Amino acid sequence: MSTPATLIERPSLKQTLLDWARTDGLAWVYIFKAVLAALLSLWIAMRLDMQQPRTAMTTVFVVMQPQSGMVLAKSFYRFCGTMVGLVVMMVFISLFSQQPVLFLSATALWVGICTAGAARNRNFRSYGFVLAGYTAALIGIPAAQHPEAAYLSALTRVGEVTLGIVCSGAVSALIFPQHAGEQVRTTVRRRFTQFVDYVCRALAGNMERAQIERTNLAFVSDIVGFEAARSVAVFENPESRMRGGRLARLNSEFMSASTRFHALHQLMNRLRENASATTIAALEPFFREVPPLFSLSGEPVRNAADAAHAAAQLRDYKAALPKRVRAARAALETNPDFAQLEFDTATELLYRFVDDMLAYADTYASLTSPSHERERWIARYVPRTNLFAAAISGLRGAAVMFVLSAFWIETAWPSGGTMVLNAAAVCALASSSPRPTLMSAQMAIGTMLAAVVGMIVVFGVFPHIDGFAMMCAALAPALLLGAYLSTRRTLAGVGIGYCIFFCFLAGPDNLVHYDPTGFMNDAIALVLSMIVAAIAFAVLLPTDAPWLRRLLLGDLRREVVNARRGRLASLTTHFESRTRDLLSQINALADGRADLQRDALQWLFAVLEFGNAVIDLRREIEELPNGRGSIDTTLDAVARLFDRPQAQRFDAALAATQRAIADTQALLALTDRPREDRHRLQRIASHLHFIRTALLDHESPFARFAPAGRHAPEGASHVAA
Repeated sequence: MSTPATLIERPSLKQTLLDWARTDGLAWVYIFKAVLAALLSLWIAMRLDMQQPRTAMTTVFVVMQPQSGMVLAKSFYRFCGTMVGLVVMMVFISLFSQQPVLFLSATALWVGICTAGAARNRNFRSYGFVLAGYTAALIGIPAAQHPEAAYLSALTRVGEVTLGIVCSGAVSALIFPQHAGEQVRTTVRRRFTQFVDYVCRALAGNMERAQIERTNLAFVSDIVGFEAARSVAVFENPESRMRGGRLARLNSEFMSASTRFHALHQLMNRLRENASATTIAALEPFFREVPPLFSLSGEPVRNAADAAHAAAQLRDYKAALPKRVRAARAALETNPDFAQLEFDTATELLYRFVDDMLAYADTYASLTSPSHERERWIARYVPRTNLFAAAISGLRGAAVMFVLSAFWIETAWPSGGTMVLNAAAVCALASSSPRPTLMSAQMAIGTMLAAVVGMIVVFGVFPHIDGFAMMCAALAPALLLGAYLSTRRTLAGVGIGYCIFFCFLAGPDNLVHYDPTGFMNDAIALVLSMIVAAIAFAVLLPTDAPWLRRLLLGDLRREVVNARRGRLASLTTHFESRTRDLLSQINALADGRADLQRDALQWLFAVLEFGNAVIDLRREIEELPNGRGSIDTTLDAVARLFDRPQAQRFDAALAATQRAIADTQALLALTDRPREDRHRLQRIASHLHFIRTALLDHESPFARFAPAGRHAPEGASHVAA
């Protein structure tokens, strides 16, 4: 018998239904919309007497996404890729239609280039490259066998593809639409609240390092996902486009604020381990004052309107902070236990964090207005993909095409063309996946399942039905199965392979041909192309091998080199976005390996700390009239250390940093320098001291190079301004 407490704890039926509607319910809405769009495209294609209505059906499952913005974005890039592929293939047909070897070689090279482009780019831009290669093969290989009808055949394929795009976009936008803009707004609110909570807990010392690492990993994933959602939300409505610049700016400012806070928190941890009690006691009041700035009447900020109040509090605190810091320094500078350089470094980082957080809160608050001056934002999120890895993907795709084309020419297999053109699609699609071998294998399994189900539908059901309604009744269960599989995370590759190639094999034409031999040949060709692609991904420099991870880690470290040498105009945003993007790629390769993920995160922290210090120093020394030689030497030494971590380079960077600190303090000792120059020199000394403490941090990736006993930072002071 249930107790009253049990009845209270048991969720109500209404709550259970709401939870289901927010999770599996949305998946089922997407499943039914995908099937409806496929059947709608089939009906229109048949009414228009198109040559292959199955192409329109296939297109629906290729572009269909849960959110309307994703469908429109993917459709846009598919159409662009299709048109580029059409133009390229018409050129190839006009040049090489009488020479099969030259034609297939040119097609293989083009597919390789497009596959490399797909691996190099991100989100749905990558998909445009996929379609540019696949469409060329889809249109060109059948048309090359009948060049006299190539132009008409190509236009027909483009019309069928366009019909599928229009049907998927219309169904997605008109029937229970799901908007990416809603996801963006939810992410903005949730992320601001979570970041403020993280800052408050970290400053209070209530977070273990493992929690901090998990939180920062979640932030990296959130930043990459937010940019993907923002880039498709602009396709949905004018409101999203009017706020697009501010949303991009919000992502950039969040990256800057989170990087600055991590540097501040790391420095405080080092000071708590090594600094004097007097220095810590002087800093603690400033840090205790920060958490209340992010609240409204004691409650956390929950929306953009509340963020305006938080921004006002941050602005007042920022304006008063320099004077209060100078007063605290003056009161303690005669104390022999007071380490002024450490105090200045911590307060400088605090000031910069407050400034970054103020910019973040101001942009968040501006979202309440349809238009705002903060919309003018030029710097954009810049993803980073290794050029060598992208080139390997392209070479791998071209190699698969060459091998299968040679097999087709030697055997004259009737379904060889199907095998070759499908290999182009599989190589390009799988190359953008973190585990392309698994993706290709899953697509092969899905295609085998589609062949079995398709044979039952085509040869067991179609001969016994009459009319379009009965055809829909026969196709719907099979299509629902594939759409359902595509919504399961572990079976997504199976679902994609099933949906696309069930339509390819069993999709009806206006005049249905019952050819079991041709059906089986095409099914074998499809599966064989995927197996060959999977073998190529597993054998030819596989992406899950250590080489790619080492390559990406090298790219991550070299972002510090870029911070030293790049143009300062938009360097911060590019640096912040590229580092996060690289870490997301490394983590995708190390899925399930906590040790590898932690190692990559340590390098991310080091790159962000040193990279931002390098950028800050470069900005400061631009206005420095003299005395920058030792600072430039330090920046070069730090860049060389990250380019190739070695004990000798570590020692050189540490020695150069110590010399630069000494030279800067010597300049500060000159009492005749202008006040602004003295302030600049103090900031430079703070940045240099931060680099030194980061080099000697026992949790840094460089800890193995630091001799024992050198972790205690020097508490040298300099003259106050």
